[in-house]
Amino acid sequence: MKLALMMSTLCIASIGMVGCSSNKVEPDQYSGFLKDYSRLQEAKSPSGAVVMRWIDPKLDTGKYKSVYIEPSQLYPKPQPTAKIPQTTLNGITSYYDQALKRELGKSLPLATGPGPGVIVVRPAITAVSSKTEGLKPYEVIPIALVAAAVSTASGIRDQETDLATEAVFLDGGDNHVLAQVVRKGTGKPLENDEQVLKASDVKGVIDGWAADLHQSYLKLKSK
Repeated sequence: MKLALMMSTLCIASIGMVGCSSNKVEPDQYSGFLKDYSRLQEAKSPSGAVVMRWIDPKLDTGKYKSVYIEPSQLYPKPQPTAKIPQTTLNGITSYYDQALKRELGKSLPLATGPGPGVIVVRPAITAVSSKTEGLKPYEVIPIALVAAAVSTASGIRDQETDLATEAVFLDGGDNHVLAQVVRKGTGKPLENDEQVLKASDVKGVIDGWAADLHQSYLKLKSK
């Protein structure tokens, strides 16, 4: 019995480690922020991360002279918790806006609003979670739930932080979709299950997302 229990625990732990190492967003984890997920395909970002994305094969980057970044939003609207308070949520979206403007501003001049010749970026944070506590309905990511079970069984104290985003890129003139992307990442580990998540714990993830968007645009432009 002891051997069977040990093998079972090891199997669960293995599943958990595989889940934690994968940052691919599965279809059952889509938030509903994008209107159409059917065209998304798995791809590698410039930094090598796995993302789900779609780019209009007829996209002509030469038509666009500037980019307008809408304020990022939390979708679906979450309920803050003691571990992930409203100040953290506000900090995450605020920093996401800053990072996008910083990196995409290297690609194109920043516009003050949509219009002809403008690419409109509409971003959302669609998941914020830790191993043992997340936001409702954000705590729907199976990885978070599996990892929580492994953490409890093995006595691991560190808490991983997961962040997910979905973004759509629109033609500022007629509002048709130019591209879509869905991805997630893991931030700094928290020391224990009582530590409050701060926006600074996921800044590295957000910086990576923004930098990849800039590099992706440069690749498209060079084709």
